Amino acid sequence: MAMAKLVGASLCLFAVLTTQHEAAAAASRSRSCHGGSRATGMVEAVFVFGSSLVDNGNNNFLNGSGVRANYLPYGVDFPLGSTGRFSNGRNTIDALGELLRLPAGGLIPTFADPATRGRAALHGVNFASGGSGILDRTGKDTGEVLSLEQQITNFEAVTLPDLWAQLQRATRANNRGMKGQDFFERCYLPKSLFIIGTGGNDYLLNYFRPRKTGDTRPDLSDFTRSLVTKLSAHLHRLYALGARKFVVFSIQPIGCTPVVRASLNVTGTTCVKPVNAAALLFNSELRSLVDAARTRMPGASFSMVDSYKITMDVLDHPRKHGISETYKACCSEMGPSGVLCRKGGPICRDRTKYVFFDGLHPTDVVNVRIARKGYASGSPQEAYPINVKKLAML
Repeated sequence: MAMAKLVGASLCLFAVLTTQHEAAAAASRSRSCHGGSRATGMVEAVFVFGSSLVDNGNNNFLNGSGVRANYLPYGVDFPLGSTGRFSNGRNTIDALGELLRLPAGGLIPTFADPATRGRAALHGVNFASGGSGILDRTGKDTGEVLSLEQQITNFEAVTLPDLWAQLQRATRANNRGMKGQDFFERCYLPKSLFIIGTGGNDYLLNYFRPRKTGDTRPDLSDFTRSLVTKLSAHLHRLYALGARKFVVFSIQPIGCTPVVRASLNVTGTTCVKPVNAAALLFNSELRSLVDAARTRMPGASFSMVDSYKITMDVLDHPRKHGISETYKACCSEMGPSGVLCRKGGPICRDRTKYVFFDGLHPTDVVNVRIARKGYASGSPQEAYPINVKKLAML
């Protein structure tokens, strides 16, 4: 009995000492990371990957791109004008950058811009490309796009070495006790956000695209599972490169977009249910992916922003949100694709009253709502399992 008590006491003492050691180590890491490049922001940096919903101008630099928004009326309400954002004003990433108190008013530089090197990349880089998807072949029919795989390759081959060199010089100049490589791997990358907003084009430009004679469409469930499996591989690749905090956006209600409704001559306030069903299936699988990744990627944390639910709430209750036009595009004249506004074409007078600016993309007011909900919502139906603010503060 005495021996059992002695063993029990020893185990308790070991547990206490282990806990104290882990707490001291965590505090030491916190102190050693304090005073990095973060300045006044909540995170070290934000790196963005995805499609036109989060692209801020990368396609401007692709000579063969057929998906660009570097002309009016795009940017009509944006302080910098027509920059390549697919909206009248801010996209969701711009609004989120403001909430995270990133430098330059929350604006994240574009990877394809030659100026986004060195110190200009320290607080984040946007790699997204309009027309791209999770699958490499998605968007190829529109011209040159940067696939999600290529976006991550650009991060790995160009931005990562550049950032490492910058931070190594900075830690040396500040006489920091921690080596530049240690600070980069233990403080900078784990304290940065990696945002992925993609998937809709894989359905609109791939799964639902018109088929050639004899070309059968795969089963929706099988296609969606393959899509999520591919996305999981992309997330694991970023994890292997040092990413630890992930924000993933769900697919929006693409069956309610003007271009999809027009393609089927839908009128009134009806959405195209089969297309929305595909989006909902993907979003459900994405939520399961987040649950699985939290165990398969030790130390990683996630926030899934359900932009489908947030947008549908606006569509279902427009008056509550000050919206009067839910299903028509603010652009009254479209280009050949039915997605993008015609260059210099007419637009609605009050963009704050519209959900969609063109055939696919939301207006500034809706983008800001998605960002604010994702950032601060306490509902797991909108931000799961935690919101972006809590993720940033981890």
